[in-house]
Amino acid sequence: MGEERLLHRQALFQAIHGKHIHLKLPSDKLTSVVIPLAFVATTFALMFRGMWHMTHGTGKN
Repeated sequence: MGEERLLHRQALFQAIHGKHIHLKLPSDKLTSVVIPLAFVATTFALMFRGMWHMTHGTGKN
């Protein structure tokens, strides 16, 4: 039901503007919000771990 309504709205907007318009579904937040936030959180965690090891001289083989 939601996809049909989205397709109807998309066709309406395209008819008004005369060009292709991409409307997002609520499920598209996974790729546009969650994945980048997870990437940033992982990056900060690894950077903090590296700085911690450099500061304390631990983590060496």
